[in-house]
Amino acid sequence: MGSSERFNDLLNRLGSYSWWEVAVEIILIWFVVFAVFRFVQGTRAARALKGLLFILIVGTLFVRFLGDDVFARIAYLYDRMLAVIAIALVVIFQPELRRALIRLGETRFFHGGYEGASKVASELAPACAFLSKARFGAIIVIERRVGLKAIIEGGTVLNAALTAQLTQTIFHPGSALHDLAVVVRGDKIHSAGVQLPMAGPSEVPDPSLGSRHRAAIGVTKDSDALVIVVSEETGDIRIAQRGVLSSPIDPNELEDVLNEELGHQPPPLESPVEHESVAGDRKSGFADDQEAATQTEVSPDESLMASEVLPEPGTEKGNPSS
Repeated sequence: MGSSERFNDLLNRLGSYSWWEVAVEIILIWFVVFAVFRFVQGTRAARALKGLLFILIVGTLFVRFLGDDVFARIAYLYDRMLAVIAIALVVIFQPELRRALIRLGETRFFHGGYEGASKVASELAPACAFLSKARFGAIIVIERRVGLKAIIEGGTVLNAALTAQLTQTIFHPGSALHDLAVVVRGDKIHSAGVQLPMAGPSEVPDPSLGSRHRAAIGVTKDSDALVIVVSEETGDIRIAQRGVLSSPIDPNELEDVLNEELGHQPPPLESPVEHESVAGDRKSGFADDQEAATQTEVSPDESLMASEVLPEPGTEKGNPSS
């Protein structure tokens, strides 16, 4: 079949489809291509993917329209090479594919919020505010669904309760573990002195940011962890997740930001009417301060002991007055 016949056959097949089928297919293809390009945008795989797509598109058009007529052997080799290219794509883009599956697992369709988010935020927020004010550098990794066992193995296991005081102590200059990262698992500080994988210099939005920020981006590229970074030079607090570093965050707003990012759901507020009715029906055995304040103080003469009926003056027991 010649190239002109192929082209005419393609037009005939397109004409046999209804317009809404063509529109739906075009929209779905556009959505998939847009999602792929947006996912790899800003990474080293973006240029490789663009170059590979260009070669595939040009090669396919060339082979389909001219291969059988002029370059039959090249068309035959190209068809056989497509299977090899498919396997090569899996090997070349293995980090990106793993990252895409991790992003898919982060959706709320698969899991809810982070357990213990309120406690973690309430302890880490004041600790980071202190470190920011004192200009002590810090990097705190909050482990979520994707485990960090391979990274934690090089650190010092503490398995200690998460408190603001302990966090401040670890990152105090001069301590043995202040230079590297702390990993929080659940509501405990699991490890300290953890070495994190670092992102490339081109992946950091600001060239002036140091190794802590590169490590925060590096560990969040291949996991769903949330990382808090405190800059030693400026005291700025930033959050990294999904390989993206945020802008500086106000220390007073850090707890709310952590609760929101970790998916904390505050408990529903009780109805004030129901609360009053319950309180009215169930009196405690202790005095109510407000009620006691409104009552008049009882004088000693009017006490319970003096409240009995006393005999009238001039009347003695056994000698009634006449």
